[in-house]
Amino acid sequence: MSSYNKNLEMAVLNQISHVIVHQKNISALMKEVLDILYLEMGLQRGTFTLKRGETLYIEASHGLTEAEIKRGKYQLGEGITGKVGLRGASMVIPDISKNPEFLDRTQSRGARNISFICVPIRHDDEVIGTLSIDRENANPEELERNLFLLETVANILADAVAVIFLEAAEKEKLLEENRRLKSELDRNFSPSNIVGNCSSMRAIYQMIAQVAGSSATVLVRGGSGTGKELVARAIHQASERKSRPFVAVNCAALPENLVESELFGHEKGSFTGATARRVGRVEAAHTGTLFLDEIGDLSQPVQVKLLRFLQEKTFERVGSNEQLNVDVRIIAATSRDLEESILKNQFREDLYYRLNVFPIHMPALKDRRSDIMLLAEHFLERYSKKYNKSIKRISTPAINMMMSYHWPGNVRELENCIERSVLTSTDGVVHGYNLPPSLQTGQATNTSVISLDKQADLNVMVDSYERELIVEALKMKRGNVAAAARLLNTTQRIIHYKITKLNIDPRKFR
Repeated sequence: MSSYNKNLEMAVLNQISHVIVHQKNISALMKEVLDILYLEMGLQRGTFTLKRGETLYIEASHGLTEAEIKRGKYQLGEGITGKVGLRGASMVIPDISKNPEFLDRTQSRGARNISFICVPIRHDDEVIGTLSIDRENANPEELERNLFLLETVANILADAVAVIFLEAAEKEKLLEENRRLKSELDRNFSPSNIVGNCSSMRAIYQMIAQVAGSSATVLVRGGSGTGKELVARAIHQASERKSRPFVAVNCAALPENLVESELFGHEKGSFTGATARRVGRVEAAHTGTLFLDEIGDLSQPVQVKLLRFLQEKTFERVGSNEQLNVDVRIIAATSRDLEESILKNQFREDLYYRLNVFPIHMPALKDRRSDIMLLAEHFLERYSKKYNKSIKRISTPAINMMMSYHWPGNVRELENCIERSVLTSTDGVVHGYNLPPSLQTGQATNTSVISLDKQADLNVMVDSYERELIVEALKMKRGNVAAAARLLNTTQRIIHYKITKLNIDPRKFR
């Protein structure tokens, strides 16, 4: 071997060793090595492949387009590259046009008299990839020298590639673990401002986690007192806007003639009493979240303007023609049946679909009875601190009364009930008699007109007592008409007739 060739090889190896020391990215390392081989050896094309499973994929290349790289995938044993990857032995093809095993999978070779050299990259006696180059019009002696040089380069690269490969695999493993833990946290996400652990509330927590990171419009639905604003605040706090304003507007509490001014603001002199320019709630919520509570109570004209704002994110103050732009995330809430309102032409259908991007339905408290005592204990602690009282527990009769009550006012009614109980308690215990009259049943207070030992005959009762009797029975049997009928010693047909006649809704007592 001439001194020129030896010097060339030493120069190539020296440059590659420097690259290995400084480059920690597999693709970049291999690309720089191929660039060195191109500059020093005059290779036409070159590729590095790495093994993933039973397939060799091109990790880096020189002289190939992106489309050609994508086509360069080889199963172990397939073609020249696949055989080198399978057997771990180098192969030299003096003329690829005369070798039927050469696949030209990348479809990048059109010229004749191209030689192909492919060598394995081994680590711990296992092939982890291949290095291959194309040469034009190379004689056997040149091919032999190139083969020796490539095998040397592959040996030098093997450890470096393996270390980087293992680091990348470890990083991917950590990322996957991070994704798994994040997914687990999302499933177990529980906002700090909401109390509840029943299955329906856990589903709501998961929906909050899913939607918080986006700017999608959310429509929170549910009865009065179910905690719709708490959900809106939880979404805001879990979002990237948490340090920005959260502006709440109760649409039902605003006079109809002032709703538009409250939302969009007004200019001085735009109407009687407008003595100065006023910034509306929409503008005040810029970069933050605007919560529109009881959206179903908006008048039709204001609905039109809100729809335009949702579509274009632009608005005009009352009395101005200047268009203003804001970046606001909208969360709306309602206790109304919007679908029924649409049928009655009280709510715009197009606005409904703009708001109903991500609906969240809040369950009534009577449908999450397992959370009643959890909420009661939470409110008990809060109001004990507020009123500086030491309330240690809730008595069993009081618990039974709370668990059997139908809670038409939902969580808000429970909160008010506990606050009253804390104020009226004198011995550190919440007793049944500390609860509001609405929770009292004849059975709990020994004033029931229905005797559990001697059942009454509905047919001989005075008409003025019928409603009290049926309501009392439904309370005791949690809205179960059949059980109430048995308690009153009558038939379901008769009690259904009386319920219809007296306009009693058994669902309220479930």
